Amino acid sequence: MVKGSITALVTPFKNGQIDEQAFQKHVEWQIDSGTHGLVPCGTTGSSATLTDDEHKRVISLCVEAAAGRVPVIAGAGSNETRVSIAYAQHAKDLGADAALVVTPYYNKPSQEGIYQHFKAIADAVDIPIIVYNIPGRSVVDINNDTMGRLSKLPTVIGCKDATGDITRVAGLIDRCGEDFIQLSGDDPSSLGHSAHGGRGAISVGSNIAPAQYAAFHNAMLVKDYIKAQELNQKLDRLHKDLFLCPSPAPAKYALSLMGRMEADVRLPITLCVESTKLAVKAAMIRAGIAI
Repeated sequence: MVKGSITALVTPFKNGQIDEQAFQKHVEWQIDSGTHGLVPCGTTGSSATLTDDEHKRVISLCVEAAAGRVPVIAGAGSNETRVSIAYAQHAKDLGADAALVVTPYYNKPSQEGIYQHFKAIADAVDIPIIVYNIPGRSVVDINNDTMGRLSKLPTVIGCKDATGDITRVAGLIDRCGEDFIQLSGDDPSSLGHSAHGGRGAISVGSNIAPAQYAAFHNAMLVKDYIKAQELNQKLDRLHKDLFLCPSPAPAKYALSLMGRMEADVRLPITLCVESTKLAVKAAMIRAGIAI
């Protein structure tokens, strides 16, 4: 079942290429630390700068390393419907458990256009779909009524909400039902999102502190919000400071301090500035991470 701390995996680079060994070691560490699920080829995984062959390779490496121990939800989004269908088919062929499909960006479709985009993917590929609503990147927002329509498609099992509006959860329960899986797309809002009825988060911070984020989400899954609030207090700066420079540069910098991968990013993302490095180090110490 899709729930809890689901890591939006970074994609390590070395000398301009994917560092396959570092990536699979990262997956193994995540699972050993209690992470509940994995998302390769999301925004944090530099999906916008991967070639088609690299996209497929990263998903394949993740599925291989996970070996069925946790769900793999492969990034399959595009602003071109046919491309997203192809990505979803690749995800299915490569053995992913589900596809994470972002709202079409740049085109600024209508609500009907958004619905038809996801319907076309659902009709073409028999794979569970999690709809990713992130108006900050895609410009368009999926309103609650459209999400309700999408939830009626047989393969649409849930959504990742990166609007930061935790009041949407109750409205989506009304429209989509209790079984529709609602995931936060923002670490800072995941505590409130859970309290309103969410089931977890697709997290950036869990790249850096998988055990701490797993404990945080385990507490929320059993409704222990006193413990969850205490853990959230320790993770709060990490939630936020990993975005002081464009992601995933701060996350990769943090992982480089831990000796887990290079800090390399691809243009147009650039390496962290010094002030961000200092803030990230302080956030890691506050979260209890040894560096």
